[in-house]
Amino acid sequence: MKFLSAVWCDLLLANYEVDPHVLQRFVPSGTSLDDFEGRHYVSLVAFRFEKTSVLGVPAFFHRRFEEVNLRFYVKPNRDPSLRAVTFIKEIVPSRIIPFVANHLFDENYVCLPMSNSVDEQSCWFAWGQGQSQRFSATIGNERSLPASDSFSEFITEHYWGYAKGPKRTLEYEVTHPRWQCSEVSDYSINVDFGQTYGDEFAFLDRSAPVNVLYTPGSEVTVSFPRRL
Repeated sequence: MKFLSAVWCDLLLANYEVDPHVLQRFVPSGTSLDDFEGRHYVSLVAFRFEKTSVLGVPAFFHRRFEEVNLRFYVKPNRDPSLRAVTFIKEIVPSRIIPFVANHLFDENYVCLPMSNSVDEQSCWFAWGQGQSQRFSATIGNERSLPASDSFSEFITEHYWGYAKGPKRTLEYEVTHPRWQCSEVSDYSINVDFGQTYGDEFAFLDRSAPVNVLYTPGSEVTVSFPRRL
């Protein structure tokens, strides 16, 4: 049974290479780090929920909201062919979303003020007190499906999520069509990674992403979590 359905809109993904030792303590039990051509990555992902429903019922007052997260890539030991993600932290502008997600999915959501804007040429997300943290890009209008076995495909094509709880690992499935996307070169990332995500990630303040991707997104569904 599907827990949530929504449209994920206007995703910006900044992808950084990282030493796998930095990620090891965050890896959920029953999974292992995934890599692309022997290299490991974390992604800063900003996007917007639209038309959100829970158990098939429109989530009144929470149909539209922003999210920014820092995620990395894992695979379940039971089936290493599955592409999956797990999250360091997820930021949203509503207090009820962290309450539900943290208790039901063992996630690490926090509530901060957020805003965003998008038009045919640009997209930006801002969050934090005074909207001091910001991720923006010039997006243009040319997009295509990522080539098979490409880095862009590795980043965008993940259909499972794993959450590291205090005594368990939870697994859930995410469904969506393949996303058309484009690599953007004109972007700005003003984020205090150390303060927001922990000292382990402060090095990202001084790092440039390997690439930044934009995709308009699509409809998605998220299943109920189950114990791995």
